[in-house]
Amino acid sequence: MKLAKPMTPPLAPAEHPLVRTPEEWSEVLGGWGEPRYRGPQVFGWLHQKGVTDPALMTDLPKSLRERLASEGPLAPPMEVSASHLSEDGTRKLLLQMGDGRTVESVLIPMKSTKAEGTFGADAELDEGEDVATSAWVTQCISSQVGCAMGCVFCASGIAGLKRHMTAAEIVSQVILGRRHVDTNERVRNVVFMGMGEPLANYDAVARALVLLTHPDGLGLSRRRVTVSTSGLVPEIDKLGRDFAGQVQLAVSLHAATDERRSAIMPINKKYPLAELMDALKRYPLPKRRRITIEYTLIAGVNASAADAKDLARVLRGLPSKVNLIPMNAVQENPLAAPDWATVDAFQEALRGQGVQSYVRRRKGDDISAACGQLALQGEKRKVKLVLPVTSG
Repeated sequence: MKLAKPMTPPLAPAEHPLVRTPEEWSEVLGGWGEPRYRGPQVFGWLHQKGVTDPALMTDLPKSLRERLASEGPLAPPMEVSASHLSEDGTRKLLLQMGDGRTVESVLIPMKSTKAEGTFGADAELDEGEDVATSAWVTQCISSQVGCAMGCVFCASGIAGLKRHMTAAEIVSQVILGRRHVDTNERVRNVVFMGMGEPLANYDAVARALVLLTHPDGLGLSRRRVTVSTSGLVPEIDKLGRDFAGQVQLAVSLHAATDERRSAIMPINKKYPLAELMDALKRYPLPKRRRITIEYTLIAGVNASAADAKDLARVLRGLPSKVNLIPMNAVQENPLAAPDWATVDAFQEALRGQGVQSYVRRRKGDDISAACGQLALQGEKRKVKLVLPVTSG
């Protein structure tokens, strides 16, 4: 049965032919004197089949294929310049764009059950599904070149923000990623958890969300696309309105008091915890859905039993699940993960407060592809030695 087409929010103009919607393609082709039904056909070739060479779009008339080729490139405006394979099957792609800038994207084979804790939507299985299999792949994609948020535990922001990525560059990560999975695998989930703050690049991310979930294209369920944010309150509200709460939301919280969160996440000074939590409670969650709370455990900073109790207090009344992430090593950063006994004690303290949590498994750590490790290649490092914060 063909999926019903979801409501499309107002979009900024497409900056590249690759990211036109089927309706926009119909408008363009109608202006060329072609039947409007050709629009979804072109879109399907690009996004469902991953074919960007017009000569291979065999159900289109030759004259249209020639016109498409003459109008300019449909191919992704980036290329894979390097691919690194981890011992656990995780693959990190280094992607170079037209201006020479590079970003990273990660392909993660999902072999865990929901009880083990996974990325965003992966922890929620559809009706009738028992466990994930190796044929399912989660792709972690970037939305900016670098990051301006300045979170002290994350490599992406060490060199600062260089520029926003375009919608075409964002979507191209998935088009190219599909070419780098095994023949028995498919990209089933996409998480905006790579480099950059997705909601700071809202227009490009919104268009990418529409394209990735369009039934005439890749057709990802919106529950299998997760947008992670450090807490941009106005944009959280906008995402909720534009997509009716259907897009999975993950929030990088990482501390449960304003003093400590502001020390490790400067965005908290602009949108403190009370304001952020009010926005999360406004987010129009569908029934039986929860917001993912991402919490990076840092030794001596936010990993004590008292911190766990503060976290439970902050989350009270919010439908949520907590992903606990022992901090992954970043070469330029002196901060570190707590020992496993501390991680277990933190999770047990949350459980005692009635908070559901998972410890995220380390994936791709040996190729610096784990959470918080994606970094700009060849950029001068700006190391800030912090923190004057201790955890009780």
